[in-house]
Amino acid sequence: MRLKHLRCTAAVALLLGTGSVAWADDMAAANNAATDAAANAALTQKIKDVIGLDFFGYARGGYYDAASNAQVGQYQLGGDLQHYRLGNEGDNYAEFGMRKKIDLGGGLQWGITYQPKIYNGTSGTAQIYSELSGLEFDPGMKLWAGQRYHRIQDVHILDNWVMQDGDNYGAGADDIQLGRLAKLNLSLSTQGNSDNQNNQSNAARRFNFQLHDLPTNAGGKLTITGAVLNGNFAIGPAGSAFGLLHNQEHFILPGMNNALFLQTSSGHAGITGEFYNLDTPDGSALAGATQSRIVDTVDWQFGKLGGQAVVGYQTITPSNAVTGKDLSLGGRLSYGLARNTKLLAEVGLTSRDVAGTATQQLNKETLALAFAPNTDFWNRPEFRIYASWFNWNSAAALANMSTFGVNNATSATTFGMQMEAWW
Repeated sequence: MRLKHLRCTAAVALLLGTGSVAWADDMAAANNAATDAAANAALTQKIKDVIGLDFFGYARGGYYDAASNAQVGQYQLGGDLQHYRLGNEGDNYAEFGMRKKIDLGGGLQWGITYQPKIYNGTSGTAQIYSELSGLEFDPGMKLWAGQRYHRIQDVHILDNWVMQDGDNYGAGADDIQLGRLAKLNLSLSTQGNSDNQNNQSNAARRFNFQLHDLPTNAGGKLTITGAVLNGNFAIGPAGSAFGLLHNQEHFILPGMNNALFLQTSSGHAGITGEFYNLDTPDGSALAGATQSRIVDTVDWQFGKLGGQAVVGYQTITPSNAVTGKDLSLGGRLSYGLARNTKLLAEVGLTSRDVAGTATQQLNKETLALAFAPNTDFWNRPEFRIYASWFNWNSAAALANMSTFGVNNATSATTFGMQMEAWW
């Protein structure tokens, strides 16, 4: 296993070294990337003009395998910040959104959005709602009703929308103009949605707000989020959530961006702004929790060298259990080898400390060769051929003995081919 660590560490060092040398001579590649992006945008607009629909969505899937009959993906200790996803998904997922807008005259527009989803063969609905905009007193404001979510910001390499609210039935107003720059979203939601047959086991209701686009400094913006909910809960209080997000463009260097999250929640309010642990339809009562976290993530594109890195710390104290503490540190690098070919390397170091038990540790390393329209870190679709190496300590094996820790295993190797796309 030490040789595998050395191999991946050497690869990361090579990527960094090569990227620094290539920094100055990649303007042509950048121009090609801009040309490709413009062409893709033009094609998307042509399709929209012909059929009258906006299309958006996300998809991933592929062939996944592992040595010694180990599980093919989802190696993590369970925390929100611990799923380093490259070569560690082992699943198939797609969500395909369609939106139609109709001009009602006088500046008014009405539209409907439908977004089905499918995960490993199980289908459902992510969003279905209607929207009205162009009202004279605030033309940019959008009134909506139905089932929808607000995905505010994710950490891509963790496959986690760190700040969002839930896909529940509700209604609200988005992009209410406050002054010249800031905008406000307001919404009310119930716990039901189209996939749980309007289950009302807690009769829970939630109020959310997002105040966004607040300028703070040159290249910096602040988002403030909050949630308050009530209902009938068997274990723990109703609760609330509060979050701050600061985004900074040109952080330290041009081409680098930073996002800092500070979040806290209590009871049955999730730390992201969603519901947390609602009782199940069969009558099982789930506990609320007090949660806090700090997450800092940075992404960059310097010529052929791109990437994202993250560090995060989260605590959770359930209403009926002891406190758990999760630490996460890792990153992914991409380096352009040719016009459509890039090399990827990802490392994730994670730990979980639950009071009264030994500290769990799980680490992963992945190397991949990827093919895409260009070699920028964010460019998709991307087809990958990868190999991943995982190792964990005995405490992690004991805590996960029904999954990757079965038979006291402390390491695993996986490999596969995967396509990821968004549009």
